[in-house]
Amino acid sequence: MQETLNYINENKQRFVDELFELLRIPSISADPAYKDDVLKCADVVAAHLKNAGADNVEVCQTKGYPIVFGEKILDKSLPTVLVYGHYDVQPADPLELWTKPPFEPYIEKTELHPEGAIFARGSADDKGQFFMHLKAFEAMMKTNALPCNVKFILEGEEEVGSVSLGDWVNENKEKLTCDCILISDTHIYSNEQPTVTTGLRGLSYVEVEVEGPNRDLHSGLYGGAVPNPIHVLSRMIANLIDENGHITIDGFYDNVETVSDADRADMNKLKDNPEEFKKSIGLSNIEGEKGYTTLERTSIRPTLDCNGIWGGYTGEGAKTVIPSKAFAKISMRLVPYQTPQEITEKFTKYFEKIAPDTVKIKVTPHHGGMPYVLPTNTKEFAAAKQAMESAFGKEVLPYRGGGSIPITAMFEQVLGAKSVLMGFGLDSDAIHSPNEHYGLFNFYKGIESIPMFFENYSK
Repeated sequence: MQETLNYINENKQRFVDELFELLRIPSISADPAYKDDVLKCADVVAAHLKNAGADNVEVCQTKGYPIVFGEKILDKSLPTVLVYGHYDVQPADPLELWTKPPFEPYIEKTELHPEGAIFARGSADDKGQFFMHLKAFEAMMKTNALPCNVKFILEGEEEVGSVSLGDWVNENKEKLTCDCILISDTHIYSNEQPTVTTGLRGLSYVEVEVEGPNRDLHSGLYGGAVPNPIHVLSRMIANLIDENGHITIDGFYDNVETVSDADRADMNKLKDNPEEFKKSIGLSNIEGEKGYTTLERTSIRPTLDCNGIWGGYTGEGAKTVIPSKAFAKISMRLVPYQTPQEITEKFTKYFEKIAPDTVKIKVTPHHGGMPYVLPTNTKEFAAAKQAMESAFGKEVLPYRGGGSIPITAMFEQVLGAKSVLMGFGLDSDAIHSPNEHYGLFNFYKGIESIPMFFENYSK
């Protein structure tokens, strides 16, 4: 292992230089104008994988963008780790808010990253993080230290919902046979308090429509005599959460996981600073479900949020209308053992129930995802915890994330393997936002930790 760590240390600058080349490719999967760049990025990733020492490297075609596959099978009797990542990135808009062009990477020191951070779209999500695995694999291969089999799947559609991944995984179950899955697409709590993500919330996302009169009406001629869909919708949304932060939908909490007092105590060992939390988002106070800490509210409890609301006239100047329709988008974050199907159905029934008979209601489900938990008593968690403790020289704690990665549940269902969410970013890295960045410290710690995970897991 020391030889591997020496190799990593000797090649740090080259690793960053190679990552910069990858970051210069605007592989934006959401915008068809960048199709050629996404395809070029897949080829570049495949070349890196082959150069690192992988066999059977393929750029596998799907209905959408390709999946890059590669493997190194030392001995079929050894355990196999499947590494997942994605090479596509979010759109960079709004461009005017970037300090420098989003696909011209550069390094700059910040308060949280005194050693410097790499600024570029995709630096933390997920090029910088999956590239750690390629370089860690290269280091293990060059020093003859790979202790088990490894397979890679690197997709190009994660930022648009991984629309082709499920079918491809189902069609290639034999090729992807593995004992565990290793993913770096999450973050740690802080550089001072490293963590392994042991849970993610699921998601139910819906769009609602409230229809009143058969056309937009003059607010002077009709105001005070007819229902205003915006008013009705606003009251209905407000009634979805009570004064204690409790979601009022019938049966919403029926299948919510009860987290033990011991696990809650472990979770709250993380240094939760309410004042820093408020300051970081520019608020004088915060709110949430009564009886839970901020850490618990953002991880082990389900939520409901209105993500957007519109209707009527929103252009320049004034137009005095009572709109015919009003709309909103609503997301619900789910916890084990809720399912998106169950919650979407309960939301729809309740929303129709609380609607006054003066309007018509329509609920359109969009996408959803299952929650995921990696128990802390598993060998997968133990291997990740020990690896990161060796690299950081500090105790590593379990951490429940508030976001969703639906593919983790799909992987477990299809491949029968647990996913280890060993990410190294920070929640302040501005992923999906202007000036996305990834700390050099975090990039290097990831490359150091990954070989140790392989060694620990193999043992």
